[in-house]
Amino acid sequence: MSRIGKNPVTIPQGVSIEIADNVVKVKGKLGELSQSYSDVSMKIEDGKLLVERPSDSKNHTAKHGLYRALINNMVIGVSKGFTKELELVGVGYRASNQGQKLDLALGFSHGIVFEIAPEVKVETVNEKGKNPVIKLASFDRQLLGHVAAKIRSFRKPEPYKGKGIKFVGEQLRRKAGKSA
Repeated sequence: MSRIGKNPVTIPQGVSIEIADNVVKVKGKLGELSQSYSDVSMKIEDGKLLVERPSDSKNHTAKHGLYRALINNMVIGVSKGFTKELELVGVGYRASNQGQKLDLALGFSHGIVFEIAPEVKVETVNEKGKNPVIKLASFDRQLLGHVAAKIRSFRKPEPYKGKGIKFVGEQLRRKAGKSA
């Protein structure tokens, strides 16, 4: 039994869900998202969306939990939104943005200019004495995670000093280095 799939998705005030032709469309105050689905059935009862599977086969059980989680993330996204923060750790590492263009100085011989999708809002915070922080916000959780992972891939944190781009609150495994 899929424990996640059995839980109903509560629909908050101001969010509307349309189900037609194996596509779920979720509209809210922050935006609109759609997701196609297969091998499961969906119905709305008493302000809650229920995801049901036809059998207990492995494929149906997996998709039961998957589509319930995806739709729950869509509902939360269009009503509240999601945020991620990345921290640049290293001497001379800087970040600035002009609109949707993120300009990164990460110790390479050249700066990196990264064009961010219009659905993701970007903000950079540079305070004296603290590491620069990149704040990303969006209603689409998948796109937000993809953009954050792409930015992090430009300079992943190294295990000896921890220099690189990391998520705020991320615990890094550190190595001891040379022993004399």
